[in-house]
Amino acid sequence: MKTTTTLCLLAMGLLFQSNAHALEPSASVKTTTLMKTTSSWDGTPIVYPSGQAEITGLIVEIAPGGETGWHRHPAPSFGMLLEGELEVRLKDGSVKRLKSGDALAEVVNTLHNGHNVGTTPLKLVVFYAGAADQPLSVKETP
Repeated sequence: MKTTTTLCLLAMGLLFQSNAHALEPSASVKTTTLMKTTSSWDGTPIVYPSGQAEITGLIVEIAPGGETGWHRHPAPSFGMLLEGELEVRLKDGSVKRLKSGDALAEVVNTLHNGHNVGTTPLKLVVFYAGAADQPLSVKETP
């Protein structure tokens, strides 16, 4: 139930995360910006792919000590760590560490590996702003 509530709040935050409010603020409506950026966490500008737009939302679960394996994403994505501790490492050695509640704009077309560095399973919700018939992730060897 906690995860469902968190996902609902996250979705509402994504829908209403602007200085230009879609709804008039009131006693019963509050918005919290999780992130507002024009670049991924490594500083690369975000560029949308061409083609028919397609939004995909996933929950990624990684066991303690588990890794995603080296991969890249051809489309921009936004994620928020719901539970656990995640370390994302780039091929050049750059590292981004996240704890529960942290949000990030993922790197695009940049080889990286995610590793659960905590002692409990991690849950990461990710939304991809891609194009239809395009993969969300591509596995590669560094």
